Amino acid sequence: MTDITLGNKLISNQVIRFVFSAGIGFLVDISAFYLFYHNFLVQKTYHLVFFTLRNSTLSLAISFFMGVVVNFLITRYFVFSESRSSPSKQFFRFVSVAVIGFFANLAVLKFFIQDMHMYPPVARITAALSLFFASYFVHKFFSFSLSLRHQIENNK
Repeated sequence: MTDITLGNKLISNQVIRFVFSAGIGFLVDISAFYLFYHNFLVQKTYHLVFFTLRNSTLSLAISFFMGVVVNFLITRYFVFSESRSSPSKQFFRFVSVAVIGFFANLAVLKFFIQDMHMYPPVARITAALSLFFASYFVHKFFSFSLSLRHQIENNK
């Protein structure tokens, strides 16, 4: 098998494209987290309206949103481009799933940092990877409304 044939097979595989999309979003997320945690948000806590947030929590909120936007755009146009749902519906669903994922990430991140005493950037990577695999199926079937039947019909 030539390199071109292997490359074409990989690029035609939806799961591989999703891993690529999620990986780019993840790189944006963790890079932004690192920059916010170490360079832009230098205080240990921030008081916002009625809340006091740790540096790691505020860094996570900002970086996670940045990663979600990048991930959505790549996923919409590169992974699940055959979806017939409207872009606004896709984005709303994608963000809804991401919000749930954010709180799951926050809980896991808090556990790793406060209970396991992990270095926050390493804890962020570990938390994100621990929740990655479920996101493919949730986004495929919910965010982009692609059923198993649709997948079988496209492969005929």
